[in-house]
Order: sequence, then C-alpha cells, then structure tokens
Amino acid sequence: MINIVFGSITAFVITFLAIPQIIKVSIVKNLFDEPNNRKAHQVRIPTLGGLAIFAGVVFSFTFWSSNFEYPPVQYIISALLVMFFIGIKDDIIELSADKKLYGQIFAALIIVLFGNIRITTFCGIFGIYDISYISSVLFSVFLVLVIINSVNLIDGIDGLAGGIGAIASFTFGLWFYNYEQIALCILAFALFSSLLAFLVYNFSPANIFMGDTGSLVVGLILSILAINFIQLSFLSPPEAFPFKSGPAMAIAILIIPLVDILRVFIIRILNGESPFKADRKHLHHILLDLGMTHREVSLTLYLVNITFIIVALSLHTLGNLTVLALLAGLVLALLSVLFFAKHLISGKTIGNEVNAIE
Repeated sequence: MINIVFGSITAFVITFLAIPQIIKVSIVKNLFDEPNNRKAHQVRIPTLGGLAIFAGVVFSFTFWSSNFEYPPVQYIISALLVMFFIGIKDDIIELSADKKLYGQIFAALIIVLFGNIRITTFCGIFGIYDISYISSVLFSVFLVLVIINSVNLIDGIDGLAGGIGAIASFTFGLWFYNYEQIALCILAFALFSSLLAFLVYNFSPANIFMGDTGSLVVGLILSILAINFIQLSFLSPPEAFPFKSGPAMAIAILIIPLVDILRVFIIRILNGESPFKADRKHLHHILLDLGMTHREVSLTLYLVNITFIIVALSLHTLGNLTVLALLAGLVLALLSVLFFAKHLISGKTIGNEVNAIE
C-alpha cells in the first residue's frame, strides 16, 4: 500500500510541476497546436503535455515497483519509449499515418513477443478457450493497436482523453490491487495520478494539450492493463472476488474510445475514405454540434463511461456473451438518441435559415 500511495503521489507531483515549464518552453519555441476548421479549439494551445505524463508515469512506475517481481517491466518501458519518440516527433513535425502505424506495431510487438503480455484465451466466448500461439500474438497486437488509436482519436476536446484515461486506469488499478498484482496496480495508479495532474491544466479551458506524445503513451498503457486484466480475471481471479466476464468488463471500461473508433472507421470505410482520415465525425464533435461546451461534453462522456462500468460490474455473473449483448444494445440505443437529436437540431437550423431568407 505504501508503494502504491507514494507511487501515485510521485506521478502527480512530477506531472503537475513539469507542465508549467513545458508551457513556457512551448511559448518560447513556438510549439503550438494551430486551430483550423476541423479542430474544436479556436486559439493556439501548447501541445506537449504528454511529456509530463510520460515522465510522471515512467519515473513513478520504475522507482516504486522495483520491490515487486514483474518480468515485463523492461519491455513495457522500451515500448513506452518507442511511443514517446513517435508522439513527440509528430507533435513537433507531423508524421504520416503510416509511419505512426509502423511505430505502433513495433511497440506492440515488443509488448506481445518479448513482454509476453498477450491474450491466450477467449474466455469461452463462442465456446472458444485456448488459442494457438500465432493467433494469440496476432490478436494481441491488433488489440494493442486498436486501443492506442482509439485513445488517440478521442483526444479532440478539453479534458476528454485525460478524463476517460483516468477513469479507466483507476478502475484497472482497483482490480489489480484485489488481484495482488502490485506492479500493475502501481502502473495503473501512476497513470491515473499523472492524468489528474494533467487535467488541472487541460480541463476546459485548456492551457495545454497532451498531443500524440500523451495519447499514444496513455493508449499503450491502457492496452497493457486491459490485456493483463482479461488474462488474470479468467486464469487466476482472487478467491474473494471471482470475476466471470473479464473481456466484457474490459470493453465497458474502455467503451467510449472503442465505440468511437469503431463507429468512425465504419463510416469512413462506407464512404470510401481512409479509416485514418481526419474529420469531424467523432462523438465529441456531434455533442459539440448539439450546442454543448467542451466541459459539458467531457462530463457527459465521463458519466456514460462510468455507467457502462457499473452495468457490466452488476451483470458480470451472466457471462461474457450476455453482458456483451446488453452493452451493445445500450450502445445502439444511445447512438440512436444521438442520431435523432443531431438531425432534429439540423432540421431546426435549416428551417431557421429558410425563414431568415424569406
């Protein structure tokens, strides 16, 4: 417990103290995220907040987890360094989508092949349990890439990616504490604390963005936590808290970024566009178009995320397929409400314009 508490405090303090200095350097070196017709902000904002998040998490995790045996630590740090340098280069000199993807694949392979952090079972979903090594590696790399990019894509308004990441890491941290996986617990709470410190400067109105440096690092850490959670919840759950729906619970914890990336990719592909094309089709953009502020959008999506976690936790004894079906139904219901609200607002806007012309 001492290591967890001091690890959290360390991560918060490092991130909190580093961000003002990063803002000063960004102003001197003219390192800003420039507004345009696609982005939600209207002023120039420093975009290197991920530097502070990376520093807080990595220092805290390596320092306070040293007494707890966890073999993949060196590979986690190596993969995080890959994500860090790709992100910081993209924040300063924009990288193409394919170059970022190659770097993400390289980091994912470090985690899966060398760290051996991978999905080895489908936990009985569709009657499938153990899977072959090759299938395990391919599926795990794919899962890491999906989570990394899903976090990267929701980083579009003040406080959203940081808040959703904080909710997810805090939830994972509680479970790893129950599982007595202290190193993973320290990693989860270090990320949670760093994101809390970042949100002090990022929650609307934002003084700094996390940039790709932050979103890629946060996404990679959440993928590591999610894979470990799924594995542990099926293979070695604590006797005091047997958990029967690990995959469904992991999806519920990451429901906002996962639904957003799935929805946006499907829309882009159906429109004959690249799934990596930047646009304003994300959930947060739709809510902004409905008249919400950045703060209201972020708080609304926080609440939705927490609701899904509570629903999945309450129903976990029903099994993965049942919980997944219920979560999917709830997602479709909420998207339908959002769809009709958007078109209702659009109809009123068009009607007002016609009246103004007449």
